[in-house]
Amino acid sequence: MSGPERLVGQPENPAPDPDPAVPEDDRGGLARGRRVMLALVGGAALMAVGGLLATTLVKSPAQVAAETGPPAQGPLTADVERRVLAQTVVMRGTVVADQSVAVSPQGVRSGEGTGAALVTKLPLKAGDPVTAGQLIAEVSGRPVFTLHGAQPMYRDLKPGATGDDVAQLQRALRELGHGTGGDATGVFGAGTKAALAARYRAVGYEPLPAVADGGAALRSARDAVRSATWALEDVSGPTGSAGAPAEGGSGKGGATPGPGATARPGAAASPGSGPRPGAGSGRELARARQALGEAQAALAAAEAADGPMLPAAESVFLGSFPARVSSVGARAGSPVSGPVLTLSGGELVVEAYLKDDKRQLLRAGMTVVISSELAGTDVRGKVALVATERSAAQPAGPQPQPDPGQNPKGGGSGGPGADLGYRMVVRADQPLPAGFAGQDVRLTVESAATDGEALVVPITAVSAGADGRTVVTAVSAEGTQRRIEVRTGTRGDGFVAVIPAQAGALTAGTKVVIGVAPRETRGKTG
Repeated sequence: MSGPERLVGQPENPAPDPDPAVPEDDRGGLARGRRVMLALVGGAALMAVGGLLATTLVKSPAQVAAETGPPAQGPLTADVERRVLAQTVVMRGTVVADQSVAVSPQGVRSGEGTGAALVTKLPLKAGDPVTAGQLIAEVSGRPVFTLHGAQPMYRDLKPGATGDDVAQLQRALRELGHGTGGDATGVFGAGTKAALAARYRAVGYEPLPAVADGGAALRSARDAVRSATWALEDVSGPTGSAGAPAEGGSGKGGATPGPGATARPGAAASPGSGPRPGAGSGRELARARQALGEAQAALAAAEAADGPMLPAAESVFLGSFPARVSSVGARAGSPVSGPVLTLSGGELVVEAYLKDDKRQLLRAGMTVVISSELAGTDVRGKVALVATERSAAQPAGPQPQPDPGQNPKGGGSGGPGADLGYRMVVRADQPLPAGFAGQDVRLTVESAATDGEALVVPITAVSAGADGRTVVTAVSAEGTQRRIEVRTGTRGDGFVAVIPAQAGALTAGTKVVIGVAPRETRGKTG
C-alpha cells in the first residue's frame, strides 16, 4: 500500500493506544469513580436549589405573625356630591280597592212567610267583574242586585219616601235607562215606582209591595170615596136637595137627575117618604162635601203608599263600576250567617298600617314610590290618608256574644281583633293596573327632601368639635387634611345635606374623611 493510501485510510489523530503498563481492571475503576463524582456534585447542586426554594416558601411562626399583624391605619374618604337629598321611609302595603262592601242580606223577605234566610243562588265567583244593575245573589228567592251610588242603604225605600237616598236611587235608575217621570228629586213618586218596577223585571223578578195587605187598604179607600160621592149626590138630589125651599126658597142649587139616570142603592124614595124637616140644608151639604174631600185625600195617600218598594237587603250601592268579587263566603243552600259576597269597587289604592314611630314621620301629601316585585314596575303616588286612631282587625263571620258576666276590658282574647296600627292609604298618580289587585308591594315614602340640589356627604363625615362647631375634614390630592365648618340640613338614607359656613370652602367632588380604614402595606420579614 502506498503512502497516500495509508493517509486516507487512517484518522489524522488516532487515539493513543492504551498504556500497556496499566492493567485493564484499573482502567474501569477510574471511569466509575468519575461517574460517582459527577453524581455527587449534581445531588449537591439540587439540594442547594431546594434549600433556596424552601427559604422563600416556608416561614417561621414568628415571621407569619409579623406579616399578618394589624397594618398601619389610614383615612377612608368619600366624595362630596351635589344632588337632591330625600329622607325615605320604607314599608310594605297591600293593593286593595278604594271601596269594599260585604254583602250580608240577612233581612231579605220572601213575601211567603218568615224563616231563616237561605242562599238560593250565587251566580258569581271570586274575581268576576260586576256591573251596575247586575244580579249578584238570590236569597230566599229574592234578588240582590247592584246600583251606582256612594251612600250605603240604611233603610227600606217605599213610595212616598223623601231624602238624599231617594235621590241616589233615582239617579241610579236613570243611569240604567229607567226614567223617573215627573217626580221631584228626592221624592219617591209614581215615576220612581214605575222605574223601580222596570228594574226588577229586568233582573227577572217582581218587586215586593210596599203595603203587604193584598191591596185591601187601596180598595177600602176607593170604596170610601165612592160612598162619600153618593152621599153628596143624595143631599144635592130631589129627595134631599140643599136647594129645597126650607124657608120658601126656590130650590136654587138643586140637582135634578137627567132622563135615564141610574138610581143608586137606597137612593130611590118611596111614596110618601119625603125628606125630614131641615134635610138638604146647607149644613148637610157642607158636611157631605167635607166627607168627600177627606175620602179623596185618604185615597190619594193610599195610592201614593201603594206600589213597589226597594228593601235595603236587596240592593248594594257601590261608588264606581266596574267592580269585582273579592271573595265568596257562602254557597247555594247555606244559611246567611255572615257576608255572602265581598265586592270591591273604585280605583285601586295601597293600604298600609303604621306603628307609632313611622306615623310621626308621615302625613298626607307626601310622595310615594309603589314598587311591585311581581310586575317589576314602579309607580309614583301620594299619601292620601294617615289615620289618627288605631285600627283593629275584624274577624270574618259572625262573632259570639260576650258573656254578660265577663269583664270586657280584661282577660280573653283582648277584643274582636289584633291591633294593626294606624291606617295609611296611598293613591297612585295614575290608575294602578288591575293585575296589582291583592299584591303585596313595597312603599318608599319621601318624608323630607331638599329644595333643589344641595351638597351632600355621608353622615359619618360630619363631626362636632369641642367648641360646638360642626365640621367636615377635607383631604387634598397631596393628602393634606383641613377642617371646614358646615351647617347640616335634611338627612336621609345615611346622607346629610351640608352648607359650608364660608361660601366656596366645600365643593362637589372634594374628598372628605368618613372614617379610618386599613391601608394596604407590604409585609416585612425579620
